[in-house]
Amino acid sequence: QGHLVQSGGGSVQAGGSLRLSCAAAGYTYNPNCLAWFRQAPGKEREKVAAIEKELITNYADSVKGRFTISQDPAKGTFYLQMNSLKREDTATYYCAAGPRSSVTRACVLLYWGQGAQVTVSS
Repeated sequence: QGHLVQSGGGSVQAGGSLRLSCAAAGYTYNPNCLAWFRQAPGKEREKVAAIEKELITNYADSVKGRFTISQDPAKGTFYLQMNSLKREDTATYYCAAGPRSSVTRACVLLYWGQGAQVTVSS
């Protein structure tokens, strides 16, 4: 059964960097439907970065210029490099991936990572 295994995360001071990794297992890796989400206590889940059709990357305005999503398809792994971290980046981060719908052509995020805590202190 397909699943994603996350690694990375931790605590860092404001201005620092962290990298999250997400390894796919048990399904055919699709390089065109990958995403990172985060959820802070008391807040709604937010999509922060994604690789979608034709390998186009998209970022939330709050992380644009600081976060980078990338992948190594040969390893079935994708990453979230987070630089210039701010206190407001503190959250649990989740990776997600899946196939593209043959009907709507939209990404269907079937697989989710277990989550990784990122804590940024001032």
